Amino acid sequence: MLSQEVAKTYAHALLLSVVEKGMVDKAYDQFLSLKELVAKDKSLVNFLSAPQVLDGNKLSLVRDVFSSRMEKLFVEFLVVLVNKNRVNFLPEVIDEFARLVEAERGIGRVTVISAVELNDGERAKLKEKLHNKTKLEIILEEKVDPSIIGGMIIIVHNEIIDGSVSHGLNAVEEQLTKVRVH
Repeated sequence: MLSQEVAKTYAHALLLSVVEKGMVDKAYDQFLSLKELVAKDKSLVNFLSAPQVLDGNKLSLVRDVFSSRMEKLFVEFLVVLVNKNRVNFLPEVIDEFARLVEAERGIGRVTVISAVELNDGERAKLKEKLHNKTKLEIILEEKVDPSIIGGMIIIVHNEIIDGSVSHGLNAVEEQLTKVRVH
C-alpha cells in the first residue's frame, strides 16, 4: 500500500514538472528506458537504496551515470528519490508516471489474468466493454494463471474486478461456513 501512495505522489509531481517544461514525451521515453534498465539489473536500485552506502556516493553515481543519458530535470528527480530514501520505489513510480501520461493521451492499460490464453474474439469483446466503461483506448496486458481455474481477473488502474472461478468458489465456501445447521 505504501508503494502505491509513494508512486502516486512522486509520479504526479514528475508529471506536473514535465508538463510545465513541455517535456512529457521525452520524460515518458526516458523513464520507460530507465525502467527496462532497472528491470534487467536490480543492482542499481539495490546500491542506491542500501543504507550502508554514503548518500554522497549515491548522488555521485546518479549524476555520473545519468547526466549524459537523461535530461537534467530527470536526473534531479532521481536525486530527490535518493535523498528522500524513495529510490527503491522507482519501478512503481515509473509505472504510475507512464499510466498518468497514457491516461492524458486517452490510453488505458489493463491487466487481464485468465486461466487460459484469450482468443481474438474474447480479447476484442473485452477491449470493447472496457472502452465503453472507461472511454479510453485499451491496451491489454495479458497473463495466464491456471490457478484461477476459469474466468478472469481484470485490473484497471487501481480497481480489481475478480471474476475468476476460484474467487467464486471461495465466496461460496465463505457463505457455506456461515450457514447454521440444526
